[in-house]
Amino acid sequence: MRLMPISMARPGMRLAKKIFSEEGLILLAENVELDARMIRRLTDCGISYIYIKDPRLEDTVIPDIISEDTIRNALKEIRQSFRQMMDRPNGRRGVTYPYISKSYYNMMNMVIDDLTAHEDAMIMLMNLNSVDHYLYQHSLNVCVYTTLLGIAEGYNRDDLMVLGMGAALHDIGKSQIPADVLKKPGKLSNEEYELMKLHAEVGYRMLKDEPNMPLLVAHCAFQHHERLDGSGYPRGIKGNEIHEYAKWIGLVDSYDAMTTKRIYRSAMLPHQAIELLYAGSGTLYEQRMVQQFRDKVAIYPIGLTVQMNSGETGVVVDINAACPHRPIIRVLEEGGSMVNSPYEVDLSKQLTTMIISVNNEITEAV
Repeated sequence: MRLMPISMARPGMRLAKKIFSEEGLILLAENVELDARMIRRLTDCGISYIYIKDPRLEDTVIPDIISEDTIRNALKEIRQSFRQMMDRPNGRRGVTYPYISKSYYNMMNMVIDDLTAHEDAMIMLMNLNSVDHYLYQHSLNVCVYTTLLGIAEGYNRDDLMVLGMGAALHDIGKSQIPADVLKKPGKLSNEEYELMKLHAEVGYRMLKDEPNMPLLVAHCAFQHHERLDGSGYPRGIKGNEIHEYAKWIGLVDSYDAMTTKRIYRSAMLPHQAIELLYAGSGTLYEQRMVQQFRDKVAIYPIGLTVQMNSGETGVVVDINAACPHRPIIRVLEEGGSMVNSPYEVDLSKQLTTMIISVNNEITEAV
């Protein structure tokens, strides 16, 4: 299968992975032949990339770092909790609203079990084949990516539970931000931006007294926009004043925001987002954390079309876990002409060969 921007999709192509609705239902099944109407609909729904079938890549496997069941259950839990919070004026609880801590412990057990079952799991783009409210999918992505980094750091299960819940609920304060500000398609005014910034403190107030919820989860919501040099908000704290969990969540939150399509801009690919994170290394983010993050991210996702300085164009078919920025490429074209027998190039062994561009058009196999 190949991963391509929806803008490059053409009628007649066949889906290689299912597309899910916000409720976890299948909108388009695997092997469905796309037509112009479907492509327009996917574009309107905010789908940035799709996987399409290519007979030259039938053996390519896209590993899922967590199962479809876990994703559906987690999204359901996140949607329900955010909607419950939206119904609580100013975050006040009433007897009719169930507490969310038990369900989040159950959700995190599923996420941790899935991630620990895949020892060499890499951070893959998760929001490619689902149509969902940005806030819910973003919360799940940040939860999964951050928990995976916590596993790589050697955190024990209890620590991972708190870290993962803090990540899943880091943006809960946005449930109290007016929808016209939260979903504004253009740049926020100064007044709207100040209102948006309140979500960190609002989230803290909503979570700090939640029964059976660790207080540190609330502090993750409070601190995830703080930055190493004190340039963040809401308090402008810096360095060691920021909890380590909040530093991880802030880093991952930035990455996922950059790699997700928004109303006002296109999604970046992982290698582009990592470059921007490195630009903030040592000032906005801990350098060690950025390096750890880079080592766990599939910078060039499996299925991505790339062009190399050798004049060859191909598709990423595997990731070198020890060197994720040097993947294995199956070459399909040389100098713009389709090769008769595709072959593979391992960039971890051919060090003079470099990726120079991505998402190139490739001649379709007949």
